[in-house]
Amino acid sequence: MLRTIASVCLIILNFTLCAQTDELGQLASRLDKTKDVKGYQQLAESFSRIADTRKTDWLPYYYAAFCNARVGWLYQDEGEQIEPYADKGQEQINKALSLLDTSRQKKELSEVYCVLSMVNRARVYINPATYGRKFGPLASRYIQMAKAANPDNPRALYLEGWEKYFTPKMWGGDKAKAKEILQAAKQKFDGQGVGGAGQPHWGRQDVEDLLAKK
Repeated sequence: MLRTIASVCLIILNFTLCAQTDELGQLASRLDKTKDVKGYQQLAESFSRIADTRKTDWLPYYYAAFCNARVGWLYQDEGEQIEPYADKGQEQINKALSLLDTSRQKKELSEVYCVLSMVNRARVYINPATYGRKFGPLASRYIQMAKAANPDNPRALYLEGWEKYFTPKMWGGDKAKAKEILQAAKQKFDGQGVGGAGQPHWGRQDVEDLLAKK
């Protein structure tokens, strides 16, 4: 009798985990079409809900942090709105990092560093004159750490190209160099599949949009 109950519980648990994995994949695929603050806010809440039930899985925390960082980027002209999202994103991505074996999970670590860069870039937008000197270099450092952990990560190259493109020339910006980096990112995207359900794949459209700029 006890063995039967245990078997039923195991079946229910496996079914629940599979359903959550499917939901995570579906939510991750929605990122490809999400462009506005409201959409990212809704996705952040959904990923946070999954994280609450999968406390040993880095991906839901990672995606929730990514969405909150995106909100911060979208609010770049309204700096007073950003701090709560940057703080929440920082908390979530730190949690994702704590769940990784950083000596073994280099590709995953690279993805986390990308989001850490984005969170710090969002903090710059709160007040560029005040926070730029602190959080700008930190955002850049995380990009380099992401590249070192996984040189084939196209998202790390996208962020590097983005930074080079939008940084003023007097501070090291270079649109021609940025496009070279973005072309390299596009080649990486083209050479890689989407990966497993829910695995990070964002950034391709961002690269193509930047390359289309004159």
